[in-house]
Amino acid sequence: MNLTFYPGPSQLYPQVEGYLQDAYSSGILSMNHRSTAFMDMMAQTIAGLHEKLNIPLDYEVYFTSSATECWEIISQSLVEKSSLHAFNGAFGAKWFEYAQRLHPAFGHEFEFNTLLDVEASEHFAKSELLCLTHNETSNGTALSYQSLKHTRKNFAGLIAVDATSSMAGVVLPWEMGDVWFASVQKCFGLPPGLGVLIVSPRAIEKAKAIGERNHYNSLLFVRDNFQKNQTPYTPNTLAIYLLGRVMQQVPPIELVDDEIVKRAEDLYAFFHDEGFEVLVDKPSVRSHTVMALRGAEGWINALREKALENGVLLGKGYGTWKNTSLRIANFPALTDSDLSRLKKIMESQNPA
Repeated sequence: MNLTFYPGPSQLYPQVEGYLQDAYSSGILSMNHRSTAFMDMMAQTIAGLHEKLNIPLDYEVYFTSSATECWEIISQSLVEKSSLHAFNGAFGAKWFEYAQRLHPAFGHEFEFNTLLDVEASEHFAKSELLCLTHNETSNGTALSYQSLKHTRKNFAGLIAVDATSSMAGVVLPWEMGDVWFASVQKCFGLPPGLGVLIVSPRAIEKAKAIGERNHYNSLLFVRDNFQKNQTPYTPNTLAIYLLGRVMQQVPPIELVDDEIVKRAEDLYAFFHDEGFEVLVDKPSVRSHTVMALRGAEGWINALREKALENGVLLGKGYGTWKNTSLRIANFPALTDSDLSRLKKIMESQNPA
């Protein structure tokens, strides 16, 4: 297997191989994380994220071990009373379930073929934090700009957004959320082991008002260190270095977005022409970075097996659709040539 469309961990940028050797040769991997060399490297990586992803300058960027750790940081440091979680799939549900272990949390599950309508929840006006999943990896849905804009306008509290399968792949409306987070093993085209946490001035003020400093990953303690270009614990230096190199390599996010959307439209048209059934019926809520097809379990297994025989890995189904769907990543590290190879394998594999 030499090509993967698995939606995380997923295909690496081919340049990463050289960056690994560069990291070793540079000596940065042996540097103390309080050293000038490390602090300069991390500052450059954060600057690259601001520049290439067009993150507002007053939004601060921190690194964590994973996107999952960000769930914990948000619950510990930004919630005094309760949070509201709107979700339509397995990963949003997992975030909700974990938050309930730390504080009162309320769930608002909506059907995955519908637009977000979190105002229907009786807890909408009373919650201090609203948690959303921008791109639900389990079923291939995504929140539209208009949905986020409408929610931002009508929700008074903070909004936290899990963008694990979309950050660095599509343009994100940063001002529509106060906390954004992701892991690097998807659209960043990197190995797993690093989370990116992005917080707004409003979120920082809320953290200060709560004043929670009981944990090593409390938001204020993390921030104290990052303001000095340091980390609260010994970090994944290699992952931070690789992320910085990738940010130097990639074009601005607007150009990446154009390419990802164009390829997604091409793939969805191919699926339609070949008679494949897309899990998400409503085009306006379909993801551009993770696509899900549905069908009988036997057909799903046969298609994945044929792909494997040709050196290509397709993503298994997840959650409710574990046995009756497969998922296909459309991440920036993949190329038009890779997609052509995928389509050639899938041609004439219509389940009908």
